[in-house]
Parts: sequence; C-alpha cells; structure tokens
Amino acid sequence: MAIPRIVVVGGGAGGLELVTKLGHKLGRKKKAEIILIDRNSTHIWKPLLHEVATGVLDSGLDEVSYQGHSKTHGYKFQRGTLESLKREEKQLTLAAIHDTKGTVLLPARQLSYDYLVLSLGSVSNDFGTEGVAEYCHFLDSPQQAEKFRRDMLDTFLRFSANGDKCERQQLNVAIIARVPRAWSYPQSCLMPPRCCTAMASPLWKTAR
Repeated sequence: MAIPRIVVVGGGAGGLELVTKLGHKLGRKKKAEIILIDRNSTHIWKPLLHEVATGVLDSGLDEVSYQGHSKTHGYKFQRGTLESLKREEKQLTLAAIHDTKGTVLLPARQLSYDYLVLSLGSVSNDFGTEGVAEYCHFLDSPQQAEKFRRDMLDTFLRFSANGDKCERQQLNVAIIARVPRAWSYPQSCLMPPRCCTAMASPLWKTAR
C-alpha cells in the first residue's frame, strides 16, 4: 500500500518547522512521504535580514541548507518555484530553474500530492506610500538584503570620493515600517539618529 505524500510549498519559519515535525513523526517511520519545496536552497530567519543588509551578519554562517536539514529530519527537499496548481488532479507544476546565463538547469516539473500545504509567507507592504514601490529597497529575501548592502557600500564609496566635501555631506535614510524593529536598522548601521528617519505606517499607528 502506497504511503501518502505531503507537500509543503515554502520553507520559511512556518514551513520549515512543519516539515521538520512531520518528518520526525511520519517521515522517519515511513508512514508518509514529506516533501518541502522552496525557490532557495537555504533558509535564513527573516527577522535577521536587516543584519544581512547592513553587513553585521554573514548569511553564509547563519543560513540552513534545506538539503542537509532534510537528510537528518526525515523529509525530502526539491528546489523550485510554484508555477501552477491543478486542485482536481492534485498536481502542481514547478517552473524551470535557470543559471545566471539563462541556461536551463532543471526543466519544469510536475509533482503529485495527497496533501498540500501552502506556506508562502508574506511580503512587505508599502501601504500606498507614494514613491515606495518605485524607489524603496525591500527586505523580503536574502537576495534583496544583499542588493541593499551592495548599493549602500557603493553610496558610501561615492561619498568618500568627494574628499574633504564628504565631511560636510549627510546621508539621509528613510525607513517605512509598521513595527518597532525598524529602529534596529540604524543601530546596526551605526548611523547617528539625525541621518535616519523612521516613517510609521497608518496600520502601526492604529495598533499602538
């Protein structure tokens, strides 16, 4: 008799904890096949991304390899991005994976399931603030955090290229957030308060 297949899409804090517990309870005992799907090969706790963005934290030291973690916790891992879902057939399609040159590393794949859990997490909300979607850096992934860090270092380099004028210049950083953790960013950057402005969203003001 075939064992049921449980597929979890999304290896964030919730998805990773779920497949770990299912792996311990069912996967190791061969009572079910547990599969985790994520577009990244590693997991890093999202509240730490501001430390990656400022260079305080090396993501390579704190991230968890899904492949290695799955081997020791009774589940399987497949890298991929959910492209489509057929609920009636209980089948999902994973998009093809390409390298940096656009060459296909893995073609699109179909995967059947008996039980499906979508643990896709959340993304930053600009709350309709004008200009945010076009010009703001978002910290929803390690890739975005690394891009911000590179852009920040490039900005510092441009400032330092001005020589003596650099001391008379001020770098202004505006942070739009709905939680007090926004203040941890300038502290991580070691920026003086006068250089940083935190803009609370209407949702955060209401929650207070």
